[in-house]
Amino acid sequence: MNLTKENKSIKDNEIVLDYIQNIYKTVVERNPYETEFHQAVKLILQSLIPIYVKNPTYMENGILEQLLEPERVIIFRVPWVDDEGKVQVNRGFRVQFNNALGPFKGGLRFHPSVNLSIVKFLGLQQIFKNSLTGQPIGGAKGGADFDPKGKSDNEIMRFCQSFMTELAKHIGPDVDIPAGDIGVGAKEIGYMFGQYKKIRGSFEAGVLTGKGLGYGGSLARKEATGYGTVYFVQEMLKDHELSINESTVIVSGSGNVSIYAMEKAIKLGATVVACSDSNGYIYDESGINLDTVKQLKEVDNARICEYVNIHPTAEYVEECTGIWSVPCDIALPCATQNEIDVQAAEQLVANGVKAVAEGANMPSTTEAIEVFIQNNILFGPAKAVNAGGVAVSSLEMAQNSMRMSWSFEEVDAKLQEIMKTIYQNCVDAAEEFDKKGNLIVGANIAGFKRVADAMLAQGVV
Repeated sequence: MNLTKENKSIKDNEIVLDYIQNIYKTVVERNPYETEFHQAVKLILQSLIPIYVKNPTYMENGILEQLLEPERVIIFRVPWVDDEGKVQVNRGFRVQFNNALGPFKGGLRFHPSVNLSIVKFLGLQQIFKNSLTGQPIGGAKGGADFDPKGKSDNEIMRFCQSFMTELAKHIGPDVDIPAGDIGVGAKEIGYMFGQYKKIRGSFEAGVLTGKGLGYGGSLARKEATGYGTVYFVQEMLKDHELSINESTVIVSGSGNVSIYAMEKAIKLGATVVACSDSNGYIYDESGINLDTVKQLKEVDNARICEYVNIHPTAEYVEECTGIWSVPCDIALPCATQNEIDVQAAEQLVANGVKAVAEGANMPSTTEAIEVFIQNNILFGPAKAVNAGGVAVSSLEMAQNSMRMSWSFEEVDAKLQEIMKTIYQNCVDAAEEFDKKGNLIVGANIAGFKRVADAMLAQGVV
């Protein structure tokens, strides 16, 4: 029977849809209880239907079957001694997901919520994010269910040394290059680098990124994720004849990403009126005083509620989720996964938000994203928006390989170009597959295609 072009297209869509549904069913059955991983897989699979219809080669060669299964999952115990001499035991993870484009690359997260599902969802996202940067890096993620909060520097050092004692067996400058994430900053990276150096007996600067400037770190690395988030937003707004200048912005969180997203937004003429931590949020109608936030969070290690003691005209509200009720033009979720649910999304839309860009990893639920899309809100997905951090990590690796350092301005200029390219690639991919303006589809397809083509070229290995 001869099929018309239209009927063939419908049949192809049905075949791909059945295939994608079976892939998702297999992932869920094979990885029970890993809800965050399931969510990340579902978001990606829905976006890939158009490229699979157009390129059946990916289906014939089992690219998704390979891509969604990590190359290696490492789980290990981390014993350490607290200041009272008592032995504590945490669990460490490293998921080396895909190295088709280059050595495994992805951060380490130290937080009580860390488990295999969290690390796998982050690792999967990292494959696409790293691909989008255009840099030669694969995807990985790791961490531990260790909470650095309330721990002394000596306790953190002992934990990091124990953690690295095991992790060192599985990483290297041309194998796997970890970096920081939540709970892992320059201090923790320094302790781990020192232990790695002791174990290996050599100075391998390229084994970790996010290092201190005195031993191989890169200028602008601390600012990169936050700055990159705003550079992406700037391009997205410009494309729709809007500007960040004179916009009202809210930013969840008050960690590294949040602080430097606020800094760049303010420099570009925006007024940031709210930010948060895990306890609550502050609202300052005249604009957040960033110097105060930096002092509280980067120096004093204090809670954000202390802000109102210094700026009494500001307001502090318990429960950080309430921040999404603050009217704004631009919302930047920069704290953690699933912080914007459907109710928060509806509130943002009702209050006139024009753009939402994900500075954190998967901070919006699937239902929340649907609300933004249905209401034509400009939406920047995490794997594209927050890729600035890993982009500059890759630039740090390049500087380490060349035994040289670039100026802040040089790194920042390269970061801006990378973020512009990421945005444009997302736009182009969405348009090519008849999803114009949908940057979620664009980011997933653009990220996937580069990895999938590399996997095809290398064969089944």
